[in-house]
Amino acid sequence: MKVRTAASPKDVKHYTTERLRDEFLIQNVFEADAIPLVYSHIDRIITGSAMPVTKELKLTAGDALRAEYFLQRREMGVINIGGPGKITIDGNVYEVDTKEAMYIGRGARDITFSSNDSHFPAKFYINSVPAHTSYPTVLIKPEGKEEEGVVIVKEENKVKTGCLEDANDRVICKYIVTGQVESCQLAMGMTQLKPGSVWNTMPSHTHDRRMEVYFYFDLPEDAFVMHFMGEPNETRHIVMRNEEAVISPSWSIHSGCGSSAYTFIWGMCGENQDYGDMDNIANKDLL
Repeated sequence: MKVRTAASPKDVKHYTTERLRDEFLIQNVFEADAIPLVYSHIDRIITGSAMPVTKELKLTAGDALRAEYFLQRREMGVINIGGPGKITIDGNVYEVDTKEAMYIGRGARDITFSSNDSHFPAKFYINSVPAHTSYPTVLIKPEGKEEEGVVIVKEENKVKTGCLEDANDRVICKYIVTGQVESCQLAMGMTQLKPGSVWNTMPSHTHDRRMEVYFYFDLPEDAFVMHFMGEPNETRHIVMRNEEAVISPSWSIHSGCGSSAYTFIWGMCGENQDYGDMDNIANKDLL
């Protein structure tokens, strides 16, 4: 597990391109038959993945957490962007299809990941944050039939926003949010841009009470996203490619403009879980 320290906005505005990328960009998010993880001191979020190809992968605490098992003091959200796979939690097997998700509560001990087809492996994207209590583990589906242990995303949590004229026509699918899936502090979801749209999170905002990680995917090989960060009056950018993630401190904006349409997963943690708790910034005020 790699560790990233926190950064002050007073320092970040002086960073070179290389330093910005070293501090905030997460590359090689997926590795075949491995669980690569990055631990950030910013609200103690862990970002990573599990991509089982030829074998089942077991999640362990490692040395960095100083814990008996990974979720001893944590909760976790997982979204599968690959082929169908399975997540086994303390003996319970969950079938997790493409763009389906799981919330795994604190106290889950034995967690393994596997793929149904090694030629089309599952790609489980992971966000994990500290938790002070336990909430039920559930499988989350964008649509389908509600049943025990399965949560279907509510229609009010499939938000159509933006417009093609502003190049930001998109749908926000909220997987782990208050009122749908209970958690201690983790919120997680996916935003998909419509063809012809390239801007996300514009007009931009900050939220002092929580940080965020963006994971960009569904980008063509030669495409990129210009991810904008920094204080509203000291903006910076990071060029991002397919299946890369970026850490966004609470004081930073987090918007992007791509050379084509794309999809991204957002994960938030901090003091306040209210999705609407943000400080909006007018376009005219950005510098």
